[in-house]
Amino acid sequence: MTTKKENKEANNANEEKESSDAAYGTHEEKNVALQADPAAASSQQGSEPEQKTRKRQRRASQASQQSQTAELSNAVSDEESKKKEENENTTVSDEFADYLEAGVQIGAMVKAPGMSKFIYKTREDGLHLLDLKTIVERIKIAAQMLARYEPSSIVVTASRVYAIAPVKKFAEITGTTALIGRVMPGVFTNPNRSDYMEPSIVLVSDPRNERQAIKEASKINIPVVALCDTDNWIKFIDLVVPCNNKGRRSLALVYYMLAREFLKAKGAIKSDAEFKYKYSDFEAKIEIKAK
Repeated sequence: MTTKKENKEANNANEEKESSDAAYGTHEEKNVALQADPAAASSQQGSEPEQKTRKRQRRASQASQQSQTAELSNAVSDEESKKKEENENTTVSDEFADYLEAGVQIGAMVKAPGMSKFIYKTREDGLHLLDLKTIVERIKIAAQMLARYEPSSIVVTASRVYAIAPVKKFAEITGTTALIGRVMPGVFTNPNRSDYMEPSIVLVSDPRNERQAIKEASKINIPVVALCDTDNWIKFIDLVVPCNNKGRRSLALVYYMLAREFLKAKGAIKSDAEFKYKYSDFEAKIEIKAK
């Protein structure tokens, strides 16, 4: 036998159930209502603070991934830049290796007026060193300048022992004229001489020893290209090629490079690989006499 209190509680429960069913209907109707009402769905999935926490976590995760991606991208970019720089340095080193080995950059202890701009630095012992980049650039410019003229109208002088062999080889390959030994007065200006020449341009191996060739060329107003060491005066010289013009291997390499670049400028060859000579082919041979 139920009490009045129990009956009242049962009636209240039935009323709440009916009210709930009236609002949402059956279980299926409740699901439809949840889909149609995002606020109701959100309340079923979790409270508002929990949602904010999850959003912060997602943002933090995305920021972390983006940071890692940026770091990886920067690392790859730095690695590529490093490799590019190493390759460039290797290329430069390879290009200058032969020059350094031949001592093309080694000058004298005397610095003549006009040669200061070609000097890279001075060693503690007072020896001046020429700038390698300038040497390479001037060799190419000299070859291009010479290539504007007919080979037969180009005279190349050589008075030093170590310059004779490379000049002869240069003349042989390029078709220019080699003037070996002392340059006599009137060789370019006196038509009555038996050795008279009419060059359009002159390439001088040593401005000191071959000063007469420069004087002759200046009188008839023809351009002069000269290999100049730090102690050479450059008066009346139109194009200076700074280099060690006394060393055996240095002179061989300079004339080797001049010959190669000359043929390229003339269109006789298209690449360095087509030049079939070695710079040792231009080198003066040392005779060893037996005791």
